Amino acid sequence: MPQIPEKIHELTVGQLSARSGAAVSALHFYESKGLISSRRTAGNQRRYTRDTLRRVAFVRAAQRVGIPLATIRQALAELPEERTPTREDWARLSQAWRCELDERIAQLNRLRDHLTDCIGCGCLSLESCVLSNPDDAFGERGAGSRLLVERRR
Repeated sequence: MPQIPEKIHELTVGQLSARSGAAVSALHFYESKGLISSRRTAGNQRRYTRDTLRRVAFVRAAQRVGIPLATIRQALAELPEERTPTREDWARLSQAWRCELDERIAQLNRLRDHLTDCIGCGCLSLESCVLSNPDDAFGERGAGSRLLVERRR
């Protein structure tokens, strides 16, 4: 991984890409979504502050666990722009997602534990399937397959 000398306070998009491992196109996308920001030089080239490396790492880690970009953008908006975010700043943001991640883990555990049953029976019955219809939530709407009918409308 290329090192950035301490005296360099701004990075080109190529340097940011090489250092963060994110493609240039991904960095442009992140910027278009308000996840990172840059300034433009007189020659209209992007320049990123060094703390953008941490922001990109945060975005990529959050994406890997399934956090939507809109949620990531809201979290990054809470970080200070006048200084590099601290460990405490990042801890505060990630703590807010703990419940959501715990629920996703529980859903994945249910999927893992019941996937063989669904594949084994082959029916994917909305009446009894613990994956498509946990706790028979759709049974309250009446008999029959309601999801397919509702989706077609």
